[in-house]
Amino acid sequence: MRKALIGAVAVLLAVSGAAWAADVQGKIKSIDVTEKSFMLEDGTKIWVAEGVSIDSLKEGAEVKASYEEKDGKNVATSVEMK
Repeated sequence: MRKALIGAVAVLLAVSGAAWAADVQGKIKSIDVTEKSFMLEDGTKIWVAEGVSIDSLKEGAEVKASYEEKDGKNVATSVEMK
């Protein structure tokens, strides 16, 4: 019984698609204000979460962003200019 419960919990965690957090840094290549996203020179696209300002970002600026993967998108939880 205990093995079955442990197995069920492991499967549930694997299937739930729990969000993972990561950090990225680089130079902004482009900004899309209508989509609330920006792209880094390395091709990484980051969408900005509700409550995180995109107004101060500028093309060519060095940034560091913390993000979580949600629905297949890298959604920034924080963005800071370097």
